Amino acid sequence: MHSRFTALSILLAVWCQVAMAQIPKAPARAEGDGPHNRLIIRGVTLINSTGAPPVGPVDIVVEKNRIAQIRQVGYPGVPIDPKSRPQASAGDKELNCDGMFLMPGFIDMHGHIGGQAQGASAEYVFKLWLGHGITTIRDPSCGNGLDWVLDQRVKSSRNEITAPRILAYTVFGQGGKDPISTPEQARAWVRQNAQRGADGIKFFGAEPAVFKAALDENKKLGLRSACHHAQLEVARMNVLATAKAGLTSMEHWYGLPEALFADRTVQNYPADYNYNNEQNRFEEAGNLWQQAAKPGTERWNKVMDELIALDFTLDPTFNIYEANRELMLARRAEWHEDYTLPSLWRFYGPSRISHGSYWHNWGTEQEVAWKKNYQLWMEFINEYKNRGGRVTTGSDSGFIYQLYGFAYIRELELLREAGFHPLEVVRAATIKGAEALGMADQIGSVEVGKLADFVIVKENPLANLKTLYGTGAIHLNDKNEVERVGGVTYTVKDGVVYDAKKLLADVRKLVADAKEKEGFEITQPGMPGKASKVGGGKN
Repeated sequence: MHSRFTALSILLAVWCQVAMAQIPKAPARAEGDGPHNRLIIRGVTLINSTGAPPVGPVDIVVEKNRIAQIRQVGYPGVPIDPKSRPQASAGDKELNCDGMFLMPGFIDMHGHIGGQAQGASAEYVFKLWLGHGITTIRDPSCGNGLDWVLDQRVKSSRNEITAPRILAYTVFGQGGKDPISTPEQARAWVRQNAQRGADGIKFFGAEPAVFKAALDENKKLGLRSACHHAQLEVARMNVLATAKAGLTSMEHWYGLPEALFADRTVQNYPADYNYNNEQNRFEEAGNLWQQAAKPGTERWNKVMDELIALDFTLDPTFNIYEANRELMLARRAEWHEDYTLPSLWRFYGPSRISHGSYWHNWGTEQEVAWKKNYQLWMEFINEYKNRGGRVTTGSDSGFIYQLYGFAYIRELELLREAGFHPLEVVRAATIKGAEALGMADQIGSVEVGKLADFVIVKENPLANLKTLYGTGAIHLNDKNEVERVGGVTYTVKDGVVYDAKKLLADVRKLVADAKEKEGFEITQPGMPGKASKVGGGKN
């Protein structure tokens, strides 16, 4: 056996061993209506992902789990002539959605199902996702083990559980007896991964010859890949190098500033930096975009042009780092009270040993640096989209105060902040993800022949994306009374109609029960609470 192990391969071997602790699987489906032999959704305004403007009223006919007909049935403000509508037959299901808005089902390109460290069951996670219109997720690590994820993937595809459609991307080397250190070992593992049924691979980096061999073999087998370009290997293979080697998508932004370096080859690490110190890692990452080539420079344009020519996908996950630029904002989000489990809240708190819990000494200087980081990062992403590059929507929920479902909607808002038109936001959340997954012929847009995946809402999301949150948006009515409007009304996945608000009510019950069992209340880190288990400690 080859004896050359990189620091990253050893760390990943340890991570994979820890990640195999499994959470409870989803119970048998007790929610949802359908699929039906024939379902007719009546009277919606269609907000598609094709670049078309909204149009309505529209009736949509679904046969079992496929879209069979999309018919414009009238004009705004004019009564609909019943003769213009698809006619219902005995046994058909009709869903009256007059005045509502319908979009393709959302795709979360970075949807960790969670693990024992977060203490979140599959039921909890899946219902939060579906409750926010997320009908497809890519699990970029299979932290509960590939067999566990494949079991849930099959049951979801059969609608045996209440869950989004699942794609399983294993961590490179996961399940292997030894760390991978040669190209031959890499190719053998990739073939075995494909044979086991994985949809793709999630990389954190590897020695260049190993990384290139794995990407080449994976592409030959017709599978796709994602990468979080960890600092331990990014100096040897940044985003431009991995894209050229066949990588499908980059996650977050690691590796992109490094590809944009024009006056250096490595990040400006302080002498006392230690990658295993999470504060070091994330604090210095906040200075990284300032070290890269500036917008409009030759290097900036060269990297962007090459990535676009390679049909490369950027999956930014802006939301997962938002606490870095405004920690109190993320920590005090209103949904934590009713939707965040006690175990998850403890996982978020400051810790020297938990990933993403790096609030050792986080203050104004760190937040200002990260705000500058975001300005440059968002400028690159928006320009990449404008030049024809593919940008998708992922949330990386379950870390850094970002909650499943809610974090995905926050990501939509951040794409809007980056400069995306609301219709471009919808496109990033749907068809662009489908393209990156190789599933654009099945999902991602509302078109005849595709799978029936829809998000149906009462409020116009193009006017206010906040209306997509499960907690809704604040509205002051004509009586000077404050009310909440919005939230997803129906999530349709694979022809099954889910009451999204009922799914979220189930989650609130799960959280309330867990709190009662522990005598738990949410308090802020370092502040006293009523129970000894409260605050920023760990399980």
